[in-house]
Order: sequence, then C-alpha cells, then structure tokens
Amino acid sequence: MLKRYSLLLSLLLVLVPGLRAQTLAEKTKGFQKTAGFFPFYWDEQGGRILLEIDKLDQEILYVSSLPNGVGSNDMGLDRGQIGQTRIVKFVRSGPKILLLQPNYDYRAVSPNPDERQSVEQAFAQSVIWGFKAEAREGNRVLIDLTPFLLRDSHQLGDKLEELKQGSYKAEESRSAVFLPHTKGFPQNSEFEAIVTLVGKAKGREISSVTPDPSALTVHLHHSFIQLPDAGYRPRAFDPRAGYYANEFLDYATPIDQPLVQRQLMRHRLRKKDPAAASSEAVEPIVYYLDRGAPEPVRAALLEGAAWWNQAFEVAGYRNAFQVKLLPEGADPMDIRYNLIQWVHRSTRGWSYGASIADPRTGEIIKGQVSLGSLRVRQDFLIAEGLLQPYEPGQPVSPAMLQMAVARLRQLAAHEVGHTLGLYHNYAASTQERASVMDYPMPRILLGADGRVDLSQAYATGIGSWDKRAILYGYQDFGPATDEAAALQSIMRQTLTEGHAFMSDADARAPGGAHPAAHLWDDGPNAARELNRLMDVRRTLLDGFSEKALAPGRPLAQLEEVLVPIYLLQRYQVEAAAKQIGGLYYTYALKGDGQTITRLLEPAEQWQAVEALLRTISPQELALSEALLAKIPPRPVNYGRSRETFPARTGLTFDPLAAAETAATTTLEFLLHPERAARLEQYHARHAEQPGLSAVLDKLLAATWRARPETGPAGELQRLVQQLALRQLLTLAATPTASMGVRAMAALKVEELKDQLQKSQKSAKNESQCATALFALRTIGEFEENPEKFQPVPALTMPDGAPIGSDDCGVW
Repeated sequence: MLKRYSLLLSLLLVLVPGLRAQTLAEKTKGFQKTAGFFPFYWDEQGGRILLEIDKLDQEILYVSSLPNGVGSNDMGLDRGQIGQTRIVKFVRSGPKILLLQPNYDYRAVSPNPDERQSVEQAFAQSVIWGFKAEAREGNRVLIDLTPFLLRDSHQLGDKLEELKQGSYKAEESRSAVFLPHTKGFPQNSEFEAIVTLVGKAKGREISSVTPDPSALTVHLHHSFIQLPDAGYRPRAFDPRAGYYANEFLDYATPIDQPLVQRQLMRHRLRKKDPAAASSEAVEPIVYYLDRGAPEPVRAALLEGAAWWNQAFEVAGYRNAFQVKLLPEGADPMDIRYNLIQWVHRSTRGWSYGASIADPRTGEIIKGQVSLGSLRVRQDFLIAEGLLQPYEPGQPVSPAMLQMAVARLRQLAAHEVGHTLGLYHNYAASTQERASVMDYPMPRILLGADGRVDLSQAYATGIGSWDKRAILYGYQDFGPATDEAAALQSIMRQTLTEGHAFMSDADARAPGGAHPAAHLWDDGPNAARELNRLMDVRRTLLDGFSEKALAPGRPLAQLEEVLVPIYLLQRYQVEAAAKQIGGLYYTYALKGDGQTITRLLEPAEQWQAVEALLRTISPQELALSEALLAKIPPRPVNYGRSRETFPARTGLTFDPLAAAETAATTTLEFLLHPERAARLEQYHARHAEQPGLSAVLDKLLAATWRARPETGPAGELQRLVQQLALRQLLTLAATPTASMGVRAMAALKVEELKDQLQKSQKSAKNESQCATALFALRTIGEFEENPEKFQPVPALTMPDGAPIGSDDCGVW
C-alpha cells in the first residue's frame, strides 16, 4: 500500500507542476533570454523581467539613474542624472531573496575576520527590496524583478514635494519595462522602465514642462555592475591637492592614527612601463561624446574635453586620455562608457560632472558629464550685447559664435575634470587662469579705438594648476619608489610654484572672507578688476542701441540683451566685497610652510569699499534717455521672464527697478552680518584695520550725506538712500548678527535719524522732504519692535548664474 501511494504521489508531482518546485528552464519556457552579468528573461505576455541570480552573497554595485529627465533646471531632474551608488548583495532566507546593502561607512580594514565582524554587527545595514523565489536550482534562484524596476527609485515624488511642485506617486498601471534599454553585458546588466508618477501639480515649473502635469512620465534605469578587481591601489587624500575624497571610518586603525580614512576619487590608470619617464597606459581613460550634440557644438566639446591629455602628458603618459564619438547604437547608460551628454531643458541651467565610483576604494568606474544645451545661447546673448554687431548692410561678425564656442570648450574640460576626481579651484582666476576648474568670467577688453575685444574671452587649454593636480592624482610610480614621499615632493613643488587651491565652501558663502575665492571673477585684485569692469560697462551702456538686436526681432527684446551688460559687475561685486574684513588663508598642513592666515592690508580693503560704492552711484546706475526711448512694452507672446528686469511701472520698462536690483546686491554684500562681525573683531585686534563704524560712515557719506542730485540722477540717488537705510536696518535687526554689529548698526541709524529730522525742515524740494519723511517712518517701524522688523523686500535681480557657463560639479 505504501509503495502504491508513493507511485501515485510521484505521478501527481509530474502531472501537476505546482505541487513541486519548478526548474528555471520550466519557469522560463518560451521567454526571451538575455545573457550577461546576470542572465534575465523577458516574459512578453506578462510584461515581466525574471532575473536569474547566480551570485548569491556576492557583493556587486547597484546604481539607479534617470535617463529621460523632467526638463527643468530648477527641479534638477535632468536627463542622465546618476542616483546613489551602492554596494549590495542578494541573500537568501528560505523562499525570500533580500537585496541587502552593507554599511561601508563603518568598517575594519583588517585581515582578522573577527575584527571585521565586530564592526559589521555594530552598525545597521539596509535591505533595499525583498523578492520571492520563483524557481530554484542549487545556488541559482529566479526572481521577478519587475516591481523593483517600476518603483520610484529616484525618489522623484519626494523631490517634487520638497520643491513644492506637488504630491506624486508611481502608478504601476501606467508603468512598464522599457526593453530597448534593457540589456546584458559581461560586467553589467542594465534595466530600464517607463515609470509614471501621478498626482496633483502645485508648482509652476512642473506644469511648464509636462503636457499633463497630473501624470509625470520618465524613464528610470537600474545597473547591476561587477565590482572592480583588487588591482586598484587607493591613494591617500591631501586637502591641498584638489580632489574629492572617499571617506569612511576604519576601526582597525592604530590608536595613534586618525579614525576617519580619506582616499582620492580617481580613475584607475597605470603605465605599461612605470619606470619610464613617458609611457602608454595599460588601459587609457576614454570618454565618449553624445551623438546628439550638433555642430559646431560637437567639435568644440571633443576638443575641450581632450585638453586633459595635456595634463596626463605632464604626468608621464602618452595618449592616456582620449575622447571619441559614442559608437552608433551604443547604450549611453552602459557602464563601459565614460559619457559626455548634451542635455536639453526648458530653461538654461547648470552643467554637471558626476561619477560612479567604488565605495570601498574611491576608484571611479564611470564618469558622466551632463552639459545644458541652452548655456551656449546665453554666451551668444552676452556677445550680442558686447559687440552690438547688427549694422544695416554689414556682415555679422563671427566673434559672437567664436566666443560661445570657446566657452563650450572650456565647459567640457571643466565638467570632465570633475569626473576625473577634481574639485573646483576658485582661486585660479587670480593666478592668470591657472585652472579650468574655476568658473570663468569672460575677459572683456577695450581696444584703443574703444571697440570691444573678445579674443581673450575664455582661456584655451588646461591650466598650470590642473597639470599639477593630475600629476598628484595619477602619476604612476615604479615599484621601488616610496609613493608617500614622492607625493609629498610633488605637493612641495606645487606650493613652491605659487599655486593656490580654494573650493566651494570658501567661494559660495555670501559672507565669505578669502580674497581670492570667488565664482565668475577675473584678475589678481578683485577691487581693481571691478573698477576696470565698471569702465567697460559704462562705455558699453553709453553706446548701447538697437544694433544689439538681430533684424526682425521685437525691439522690446533689447531688454534681454541689456540685462547681462547692465549687470556686468554683479559677480565682481561679490569678489571685491570679500576683500573687506577679508582673511587670506590656505589649507595648510602642519610644517608645510604655507601662510596659515593673514589679515588684508587696510589700503586694499578701503580700495574695495570705494569700488563698491562706485557701483551704487547715480552716474553708474543711470541709463540714457536715448536708450530708454528704444525699449517699448512687451508685445503679445513675448512676456517678461525671470531673465528680464522686474518693474514697478506696469507694462513699461522700469530703469529704477533695474537700478534697485543692482544696488541691492552691492549693499547686501557690503553689509553682510558675517563681514560686519569680522570688521568689528579685526579692528579691535588691530586698530589700523577698517572698523564697521568707519565703513558705515563711508556708506552714509556716499548716500545720505552726499550732495543732492537733481533730475533722473536725483531720483536714483534717493532710491539708493532708501536701499542703504533698509540694509542698515536689516543688519541691526538680524538676530544671528553679533551683538556688537547690531549695536553699531543701531547707533548709525540713530545718527541718521538726527540728520533726517534736521534735513526734513531744510529740504529744498518736495522729493527731498518726502525721502526724509519716509526714511523717518521706516526708522520708526524699526524702533517699535527691532526684533520683529521686516523691511519691504527688494526686487529680485534677473537670473545670472550660470552666466553661459558651468557647473556645480555634482559628485
């Protein structure tokens, strides 16, 4: 009887597959198989991807990305954006398969397994997703990957909610696997999905870039990548070298050594002959350009990116850095291709240099550059305003296109530099353009005939700092060389040559102190360059006309060309402000001989004060009557944008609003609370240093105590007076400002109040009387409750950065 039951059970298991575990072959019968790092199967009828896991418990790299973006720079969700890079592994527990992310932020780099395990058990790990095994054969497991692919892996919904654009969630019924970009390669498996997020739009940006803002459809990409072998040698990080750092805590370090370990982020590059002064690379670094980039953009990007080979030649390599056009039909998301892609957006915006790197070592596996296509148009627009080339009956100068293309070359080099591991170097502009990793202001020169010369608008080639940085990061030393000593020798030579490195934290802070760390500036001395630039600007504005507009364009668009010329000084203003209460310093290491800190000379600071005050003088803010007569209200379908001046005059162009935006910027930088605090402290420590009181007196002398102007100049003068008062009151009311700063600002307000009360009685006209009365009322509002005083906000300056350039250099 028992034998009969056993035979019956065996027959049932054969006839009814559901009663026994199916093999992978049975489960995938009729499906389309793709070989690769992970084999997978396409179930056409079910619209599913079944993934064969033959590497249980083996660590791999997982990267999510956004191949098809949203199209708005403001939201920062661009085509090709790389998401988080994670080390993960598939682990099995009964019928469940977990995608587990170990915690590589905390580790013990030790041969002792018990020591490693103690750290692993001390910190949490993360299970990214859970799967149910569809079939099993030995160590091979089949899972349905589809729900994992159709989720919002890029956290788009969270980001849109943070940006106040609406609440969105992925909807499976409107999402599907995108098979054309779902591929297998020997070292990586690539999967892509069309994912639709549904919700209610709340923001202007999301509504402007989607045909139906209630349904946002994008592509999301997933890469499973084989980790690099153990042949890569990490290189120790040095804060003076200009590289990004891969950081982690190593609990196996000796007690007398730092717990935090830092490694350079860089590509793997080795010489075929490390002992040779010059050698080919074992495997060169090759970047591929997006085939969608048109001419002349394509040629400019190829040329600019290839500049980096100049630096690798200095490091002893021959043809080790190459740039090629992406092979036709190649998938840009393939991990094998370092990519330079041409990204379209609805508005101009930043470009990016991002990388996929091994979190264990800092080795860059793939560099990916995203260049905004509208940036080149901004440079062309600036060149139109500078050259005003549209003379009736005359050929149009090629200089505009030449300037725009020159910027593209520099931009390509800049972004590729980030993907080689390099930070920004914002001190380079003070050292005769020593690095493409700075943000470059176009160098505008005036010839003896008063004509604009753009022949030096942007630098050509890799800078001297860049060559030193690549030498430090990529030099391949022979087996007998002491690498640590060789690297220190390279760094000593870099310092001996006078190179300086200052990055984002030092340059981007509005109250920054370093006199050389700026974005979009030029020249060795910020104040002198500001004065030179104001001379150029005045010449340009005095001759500004409709010749800046191409034939057939609405005359109202003269304003678009005017904006970057009128605000030509905007970034140099910030640079000059950093000289006031400034502090020179370096990323010095103990014993390296660098200047650690140095207060700036008082004369240099007062020169900067005078240069800033010049920018708010009525003479510099004025526009000619002839020019104002040529800017009509906007025609239909040519409305105002964030790149035109605001207006308080309704439909008409408002020159006072333009002046308000420019003057406000100067005053905000001059009276920044952090700058004011340094002025107070440095003056207390060294009496010869400018004090806050003296700087405020200079400002009031140039505004409220200046000789009254008449006509349009008088109107501009009274505007700047009110703006100066507003900024002074803001400083006095800022809760984060130091007590000494607030006290001094309050004293100057009281002194000004006394002056206004006297001048109101002796005013020579109604305008002067009204200005004094309004100022007194504003002071009265402040005195009623200083802690809650909120001045009327100033008009917003039109968008500037990126001024036809850049990068934010996202890593």
